[in-house]
Amino acid sequence: MTSTTERPAAPRAAKQPSWWDRQGDLIMRRPFNEWTFTHMNWLMPTERVARGEVHRPLHYDPHHLDLTYRFEGHDRSLAELHKRTNTTAFVVVHNGRIVHEYYPGVFAGPRTRMQLFSVSKSITSLLVGIALHEGTIDGLYDRVADFRPDFKGTAYEDVTVANLLNMTSGVGDLEVWDVPDAGIKRFEQAIMGGGDVAAVVRGAPRTAPMGDHFNYSTFDTQVLGWVLEAAAGTSLAQYCSDRLWRHLGADRDAYYWLTRARPRSAIGGGSLNATARDLARVGMLMVNDGVVAGRQVVPRDWVRRSRGCDQPQLAVGALGPSGYPHYGYSNQWWTLGPSCFDSFTGLGVHGQYLFVDHSADVVIVKTSAWPTQDDEARDRETVTALRRIADHFATTR
Repeated sequence: MTSTTERPAAPRAAKQPSWWDRQGDLIMRRPFNEWTFTHMNWLMPTERVARGEVHRPLHYDPHHLDLTYRFEGHDRSLAELHKRTNTTAFVVVHNGRIVHEYYPGVFAGPRTRMQLFSVSKSITSLLVGIALHEGTIDGLYDRVADFRPDFKGTAYEDVTVANLLNMTSGVGDLEVWDVPDAGIKRFEQAIMGGGDVAAVVRGAPRTAPMGDHFNYSTFDTQVLGWVLEAAAGTSLAQYCSDRLWRHLGADRDAYYWLTRARPRSAIGGGSLNATARDLARVGMLMVNDGVVAGRQVVPRDWVRRSRGCDQPQLAVGALGPSGYPHYGYSNQWWTLGPSCFDSFTGLGVHGQYLFVDHSADVVIVKTSAWPTQDDEARDRETVTALRRIADHFATTR
């Protein structure tokens, strides 16, 4: 029994996160992220995505893009865009030729492999489209637990491939980076700190019925990548190399960085690294309905499915709190509509873009080192500028 003259013990201070727990935050801060986003293979285990034996150099037809875009009442130049949005690499392709190329990043250049973050999701979608066409995955309505029995009894058990592709699984909370115990932060800490990544994903709760609404989810794409690996009996990197990368005529091998814990796993929703030019080659494939040098690499219908869909909850402006109002979503790509579904883009945190305008035959790759993961103002400005460039070349065809 405590004497009335004794003071109660002072509450213990909350344990501060260690450097090990905070490493994800540290490597993403400016100015460090300009280095880390070009040197992920120095920081994490990796697996190579091999290029093919045939190299197809991109034709170079330089244009001086002396144009401006209108944003928030001001006319701004591309130089201002790069400064305001921390551009590290910028490649514009029109009619299959590089017409503009710029590398303002301190460590960037034509042969530098960039950390693409969630642009990786769009690549995962292409691989799934190939797997469906080949019969490796039977159909869009196959369930997660058909491939990963360890997901039986979880919220993901009956989620279909189609739900994963459109992020309508109904699993998980809003993906936010500024809440310490958010699911995406625990996922990041498990990846970098040697934790059980699958356990984090299996523990995600059901928050909505399947198919009802869009909720942006790296977990959905991670599960999609695991489904593909289980169906194909090989790693994501090997499948990407065999079915996609070796057909592009790429300049360099790409790579996925992997989880620290074994069995090591690629992050299908965010760990692909490639040169800006090679990513532009992926965009050219999308412009050309999946064809590279006369070969149908990705099914034509799959490419067209990625430009947009008729599901109202995925329309531009209808995504809700986990999507900016100028976007729709389809097949792991962000759509820009509203008519013909011609403009769409892969997106990654900190300002990574693979922008495709089919009708203008324009592909733009922009990599960046934003100080924060998400920034709606920087994103709106970037999309405004990219669409202005596409419009410029559409009138010169």
